[in-house]
Amino acid sequence: MRIIKLLLGILFAMPLGVSSADDAIRIAYIEGLSGPFANVGEMGLRHLEFEAEKVNAQGGVLGGKKLEVVPYDNKTNPQEALLAFRAAVDQGARYIFQGNGSSVALALSGAVAKHNRRNPDRMVVFMNYAAVDPALTNERCTFGHFRIDADVNMKMQALTGSIAQRTSLKKVYLFNQDYSFGQAVAKSARAMLGSKRPDIEIVGDDLHPLGKVKDFTPYVAKIKASGAQAVITGNWGNDLSLLIKAGKDAGLDVDYYTFYAGAAGSVTVIGEAGIGRVKQVTAWHANINKASASNARAYRARYPEAPEDLYYSSMRLGIGMLVAAMEKAGSADPARVAPVLSNIRYSDDAGEVTMRADNHQLIQPLFISTLVKAGTEGAEIDVEKTGLGFRTDTRIEGADTSMATTCKF
Repeated sequence: MRIIKLLLGILFAMPLGVSSADDAIRIAYIEGLSGPFANVGEMGLRHLEFEAEKVNAQGGVLGGKKLEVVPYDNKTNPQEALLAFRAAVDQGARYIFQGNGSSVALALSGAVAKHNRRNPDRMVVFMNYAAVDPALTNERCTFGHFRIDADVNMKMQALTGSIAQRTSLKKVYLFNQDYSFGQAVAKSARAMLGSKRPDIEIVGDDLHPLGKVKDFTPYVAKIKASGAQAVITGNWGNDLSLLIKAGKDAGLDVDYYTFYAGAAGSVTVIGEAGIGRVKQVTAWHANINKASASNARAYRARYPEAPEDLYYSSMRLGIGMLVAAMEKAGSADPARVAPVLSNIRYSDDAGEVTMRADNHQLIQPLFISTLVKAGTEGAEIDVEKTGLGFRTDTRIEGADTSMATTCKF
């Protein structure tokens, strides 16, 4: 675990040993680096540092400015995140990255908007790489917030499209974390399944405390008793790994339709019991094509002892788009960068992606993939050295998941 030094008083944390060159572009990483989701926060930090290192190795930005990533521990808590944000801004950060926990993202988005109204000469840009509550780019959108991941409704559009094609699937259980994101997953699943497959029975709909459950056995017993054939879950981190472990131990015979099975140890936990049964909806995975495989291998070479593999393509997209926007703007000032970022087009492993100017939601292809034995066609690279990897079932183009927005900046 990265050592974090807490400052006394109401201001939050700054890592030990941080020093900033005068011309460095400081990027604050505000995530849970302690508590139940510390493993996810540490994983994201490695991803962000990996992308910043690549930019710096190529000469930096704007003729030599380096990117400097500075981590702040928000304990995956909205109030702690606000303290971290104030500390980051006071210490010179004008760009922040966060993604774990939509409740945290909503708090930060509001804080960024308030700061920007009061300090137009010191604007801050929030790069949201994983918080997918639709409200962030709808009724609670702010100009300083940019979402690099697809939102719940976009992912559910893809996921339920896949489920709808399975005519033998008749009973589904919804199982999610009890906060804004998990609630949005359940709501979206109900609406879209009802529209696409009204014959499917939702035999259970549970919400559980975020990061508090240590043993999911009682929940698994309910799922088993319901006769469910599949579970739709937005769970992430330990809340997903422990669910899958409990299901495996109880012999739960279901397919898992997930948002985050490829991250933070879930494949390691479920093992071969998940072959053909665990599915995910993502904007990226290692086995899309040669470019994705190359990026996956490069990450593993950089962090050979890390428990995870490359997962957050949104980090690569976020840094890549920021750098491109800075170069086009000829400045690192967010006030000049944000308008360029607002409708930027950028090419990555899966092809061209575009930022919507009307709500700052990235439009990109999505993939439904299934866990299989690695080394087979379409699944050359495994996950977490398990010998298991994800193979693409379906590619869904960005235009097919683009949603109407209520955002008004």
